[in-house]
Amino acid sequence: MASQIPRGAFIVFEGCDRSGKTTQAKKLVDYLNKNNIPSQFVNFPDRTISTGHIIDEYLRKKIELPDQAAHLLFSANRWEREPTLTKLIEQGITLICDRYSFSGVAFSAAKEGMDISWCFQPEKGLPKPDAVLLFKLNEEALQRRKGFGDERYEQTDFQRKVAENYEKLKDNIWIDIDADKDIDTLGLIVKDIVIDTIKKSQFNPLERFV
Repeated sequence: MASQIPRGAFIVFEGCDRSGKTTQAKKLVDYLNKNNIPSQFVNFPDRTISTGHIIDEYLRKKIELPDQAAHLLFSANRWEREPTLTKLIEQGITLICDRYSFSGVAFSAAKEGMDISWCFQPEKGLPKPDAVLLFKLNEEALQRRKGFGDERYEQTDFQRKVAENYEKLKDNIWIDIDADKDIDTLGLIVKDIVIDTIKKSQFNPLERFV
């Protein structure tokens, strides 16, 4: 039976690096809060918590880890935040999340010898988003973005594999977003989708990955 207390929505922004997700997520949270829709920005990996400190060292190429260990560490980072995320949603706060399980799976499965179904196993039981907005940008536009290539996974060939894995993970909650637009135009498109999702989700139970 659906809850009669309105909950917050859980909306995830996914896409290749430098596709504009973070900028749009933060602008959206500002807009929602100004319009009396309690919202918080969340991002993964969360480098501020216990598991995140090791992830930060790994991403900045200061330490090396076997691919399987790195994948499980990223998953543990999401599990470390899970109790807080669930509580916020149940309290009626909408979460706009920059990267989530799908990034973890898509990036790990882009590595040699990593199976996409194995990569998804540790995510089972985590909250499932109400919508996933996939920011898509062609390779030429991606390479023009400021800062592209600074971190471990920002190479064009690797990002192409990640994009292919996103396509394998899609279901009916995914919405493609053409990210090759100016910030304001893109913001209007995102805003309409998110407002609609918040309205549709408020009396539905929060689902989990199975």
